[in-house]
Amino acid sequence: MPVYNFKSISAVPTSPDLIDIVLTRTQRRTPTVIHPGYKITRIRSFYIRKIKFTQQTISERLSNILTEFPRLDDIHPFYSDLCNTLYDRDHYKLALGQLNTARGLVDAIARDLIRMVKHGDSLYRCKCLKRAALGRMCTILKRQKSSLAYLEEVRKHLSRLPALDPTTRTLLMCGCPNVGKSSFMNKITRANVDVQPYAFTTKSLFVGHADYRYLRWQVIDTPGLLDQKLEYRNTIEMQAITALAHLTCSVLYFVDISENCGYTIEQQCSLFWSIRPLFANKELIVVVNKIDICPWETLEADKKKLVEDLAASSENITLMTMSNTSEHNISAVKNLACDKLLATRVENRLNTSKVSTVMNRLQVFTPLPRDDVVRDASIPASVLEARDSMDKDKPKKSRVGYAPTKNDVTDDDSDAEMGDTTAKKTARELMWENGGPGVWAPDYRDVYDLAEDSQKYDAIPQILNGKNIADYIDPEIEAKLAALEAEEEQLVAELGAVIDDESDLEEEEEAAVTAIREKKTVMRQRSRFNRGQNKSVMPRHVRGRAKDMHDSGALNKDTIVQTLGDVGVDATKMIENRARAPKRGRSVSRRSEAVTPDDTDMADTSLSKGSLKKLKKSRSLSIKREHSLARSHSKPRDPSASGLRDEAMVSKAKAKEMIGIKKWSFGGRSGEGDRTQSVHLVKWMNTGKKRNGTTYCR
Repeated sequence: MPVYNFKSISAVPTSPDLIDIVLTRTQRRTPTVIHPGYKITRIRSFYIRKIKFTQQTISERLSNILTEFPRLDDIHPFYSDLCNTLYDRDHYKLALGQLNTARGLVDAIARDLIRMVKHGDSLYRCKCLKRAALGRMCTILKRQKSSLAYLEEVRKHLSRLPALDPTTRTLLMCGCPNVGKSSFMNKITRANVDVQPYAFTTKSLFVGHADYRYLRWQVIDTPGLLDQKLEYRNTIEMQAITALAHLTCSVLYFVDISENCGYTIEQQCSLFWSIRPLFANKELIVVVNKIDICPWETLEADKKKLVEDLAASSENITLMTMSNTSEHNISAVKNLACDKLLATRVENRLNTSKVSTVMNRLQVFTPLPRDDVVRDASIPASVLEARDSMDKDKPKKSRVGYAPTKNDVTDDDSDAEMGDTTAKKTARELMWENGGPGVWAPDYRDVYDLAEDSQKYDAIPQILNGKNIADYIDPEIEAKLAALEAEEEQLVAELGAVIDDESDLEEEEEAAVTAIREKKTVMRQRSRFNRGQNKSVMPRHVRGRAKDMHDSGALNKDTIVQTLGDVGVDATKMIENRARAPKRGRSVSRRSEAVTPDDTDMADTSLSKGSLKKLKKSRSLSIKREHSLARSHSKPRDPSASGLRDEAMVSKAKAKEMIGIKKWSFGGRSGEGDRTQSVHLVKWMNTGKKRNGTTYCR
């Protein structure tokens, strides 16, 4: 029987998720547009199709769940009882049965509502029947909330169960908790079972695999058992009981004679007798473990007798001692268990009815002697003479690195003779004589095929760009280097170590270098001072202002003039124009009250009142015009007033300004300042195929 693959079971959705899946799939896979102007047969088929598709989707989903989950009556009894132990057989069958009933109810609802839709006389009535059908189906799915949630938990637990084949060759270990079962499994298999010095570290079945006689063997580690009645055992213990009851295997019953597991030998033997019926028709080995702590020979006589009585209770029970720590008899226990199980399986095969049908077709012939004469093998004399001559002429070879055999001689004379041999040594012999594998490397230059054998061990030239590097190396380079170093030492000794400390810089350059160094020092100190203070960041409108009498700030007039002057810009005119610039705020005095020198002159002239009034009005208008012109030309016309050096810099600034503006004004496209609102079209009114009738919408 093949192993059931529980990991292939698909995830079970919850009831809300299942409803969303069904309705979404129905919406995507069926038509969505219907109009009252259609024929009634077309309207009926539209809604019948939706009901049928929803019913088929629900039936398909529930059928997949029912098919993927194992049926406890069809699988191996071991799996059936294990599911009963872990999940409760009745609850499991009830959940699957409720889903099967729900599937039938959905089919019945779809069948009844489709019959009613066939007699619908309007779109509204057909639509109401469709809504009723889908609503009743979804209500049925909502009622399966607990069953779907339970089956999802069962699926998760089933996927974590080990892949166990109940029909293959199996070694099963059992016994009290903490007696060394998991440690033994880690020794003989590649499994990595958790081992801890307390009871019930193993809470479920663990499966490992071992090889013996070119066959794969399955090794199962079971949780520990306690000596109590079957109805009082918990779920952890029932897993071990289920494995013992249903698996055809070789059982290893572990006994801890050191009693470090927390259970006495009497309790362990009592457990053996309580589960003795589960060992029927199985090969059993009583493994006396932890003999490194308490040797078997030093065990008390009465306790030893209790353990020996276990092995004497049946013919198929064998007693063996073992230690996981010292690894004593670990391989022997495994080999004996495998041999006993293999012999039992072969015997069971021979006892089947198929063997008799095969044996009837076979005929085994055994040759019988015709007389009592002993006839040895006949070897010709020429062959014997050639063999003797070959043994005499054949030189003896070294046996270094080989395991000794019965044919090897051990006397000193033979060793001396083997050492004096002139026979060519093999690569294996040379390897062992020169350090062994990983140390000795063969010299392949001995097998080079060259014109002259004397060139085999020459150095291989190094080629770079098609040229030999050795051709460009001066053989006397080291001697020349030594001569140059001696000459240099002689010159230094004669002239002395005279160092000219005078600088080659001029006075202005030295002053500039000194100023740069001082400025760097000041900036470094200021940076350290600011970094060390725990204060908030200065806001932007405060930065550059005067902080104290020592720091006038970067926005000070003198500081600005000095900074721009260092880079070659005359900022005096800019400061003067800024100081003389008219205030843009409202003046305290009235314009009519302002007196100009021209007004005083006009007062002395002999003009009429009308002429003076006209002149005064024109004068006020000119003053207003000047104020408006001053406001329109906010940018200074003098380059020095705007911080530029000359007209060339002004033209460059204008060109760069136009580049930034061109991005928005090129091509007459709308810019960020254009506030136009485009026409908004409603999608459902302006998309789709235009129908006959009204043009209000499509």
